[in-house]
Amino acid sequence: MRFHDLSSKELIDLTTGSRLGVLGQTDIEIDEKTGNILSFTIPQYGFLGLRKTDAYSRIDWKEIKKIGDDMIIVETEKL
Repeated sequence: MRFHDLSSKELIDLTTGSRLGVLGQTDIEIDEKTGNILSFTIPQYGFLGLRKTDAYSRIDWKEIKKIGDDMIIVETEKL
């Protein structure tokens, strides 16, 4: 699967049921030696999604549980 195919999918947290963002709006950390994706860095948006805050969330590749047609389900370790 190419990144272009993934870029329009929403990230949903299975633990909290919350929407984390759209994959196309994230940064990707890639292992330079293997080319494998290590994690996604998701910017957090302020009130009504109009203003970007300085906070970011990091989703490790191992936290991805299922990639569907419209969304990607992740299970974070946050309580």
